Amino acid sequence: MTDTALVLVANAADGTLTTFRFADGALRRLAVTDGLTGCSTFAVDAARDLVYAGVKGEPAGILTLSLDRETGRLTARSRLDLPGGGMNYLALARDGRALLGASYGGGYGISSPVIDGVVGEPVSRIAFPNLHSVLPSADGRFAYFVSLGADLVAQYALGDDLGLVPLEPATVAAPGGSGPRHLVLNDAQDAVYVLTEFSGEVLHFARDTKTGALTLRGAASAVDPSKNLGHSEFGADPRANHFIWGADLHLADNGRRLWASERTESTLGAVAVAEDGSVSAAERFTVTEPQPRGFAVSPDGAHLVAAGETSTTVSLYAVDGDRLELLQRAETGNGANWVRFV
Repeated sequence: MTDTALVLVANAADGTLTTFRFADGALRRLAVTDGLTGCSTFAVDAARDLVYAGVKGEPAGILTLSLDRETGRLTARSRLDLPGGGMNYLALARDGRALLGASYGGGYGISSPVIDGVVGEPVSRIAFPNLHSVLPSADGRFAYFVSLGADLVAQYALGDDLGLVPLEPATVAAPGGSGPRHLVLNDAQDAVYVLTEFSGEVLHFARDTKTGALTLRGAASAVDPSKNLGHSEFGADPRANHFIWGADLHLADNGRRLWASERTESTLGAVAVAEDGSVSAAERFTVTEPQPRGFAVSPDGAHLVAAGETSTTVSLYAVDGDRLELLQRAETGNGANWVRFV
């Protein structure tokens, strides 16, 4: 990246957010903001310098924080309590006027209005077991919720009032026992890709840009075959059983690659994306921070920052196709598991 940017990292075990300055190919820690109990997800409204952070506790909630880009400090502005359980994924829609959330433990998803940085009470609430992520379409007309527990993607139209209206069909199945977890939409908005936790695959769904409906087209492995990892299952300890433990997924290289993380062997691998949207298995793997639940790719695709749940550092890489070159490791905090360039 030619201009300086910020990188935010959530450290769930410490209940903190670390702010780094990213410039000249290096990270410099600016500030650590505390008081964010169990924070493992946040969404950033860069135009307004606002951060919406999910926090645990009794009750759990969503905090709105203002970001000072010079100092890196985050200052709490408002809070929405969530008595039904904390969020595992937050995403903004409608130019920051709507917030979507998915709760794994609570098994519910929400859509809420945002007015002047204040998150309002949910307009809609849906229920599926172990919801793990949610994203809107770029035009804000549709929203997709991934249920790890039910092996499906639930698809909705997002109404003018932010109400969630099921499409026809209301859900699209993932392979049984695959454990779909995180999703991304490509720039053309004609494909949705989902990383599975238990099978370690990237699923390719074709997307109708008019109706919003998804159709499963194919899948490709994001797991290092030389590690001989077994297929995981719900409730199993992946580390004790040497099972697949897929985590995060991000697009890069102008949509030609999908970087994915796997936590048992702590690897990052890039699944190739063809012109027709189809995917092929990752061929090169980089061992990174232990248990890489979260990472992020810079907007220009030239750098990647990975965090590890059992590490106190993040790793900064230069990206060259499906190769990663380690440039730096920087201290962040305990239980780091969510990363975003801002």
